[in-house]
Amino acid sequence: MPGYAIAQLYDVEVNGDIVEYLERIDATFTPFGGKFLVHGGNQRVLEGPSNAVAIVLEFPDYQAVQDWYASAAYQAILPLRTGNSSSIAILAQDCGKDHVATDVLQG
Repeated sequence: MPGYAIAQLYDVEVNGDIVEYLERIDATFTPFGGKFLVHGGNQRVLEGPSNAVAIVLEFPDYQAVQDWYASAAYQAILPLRTGNSSSIAILAQDCGKDHVATDVLQG
């Protein structure tokens, strides 16, 4: 099942570091089979900081997303983002096609 990197960025200071991060990030996830599902475009914040932006990357599986985040290539550029924005970042596994909300109560 796919794995996902999900981020919510806010208070982004658009500067040379952020530009460099954006110029380099695609090359970090491509070797792990990652691709953007959500990045820019129309977004409407309903809860949380009004200037938040959602980003979702999909990977072939949960191991691939973990390997990407821990990779030397991504870790090298990560401070460019974290030093110039506030964020929440999550790695998650796909829950499957038959999942229902109460499944999380099972254990």
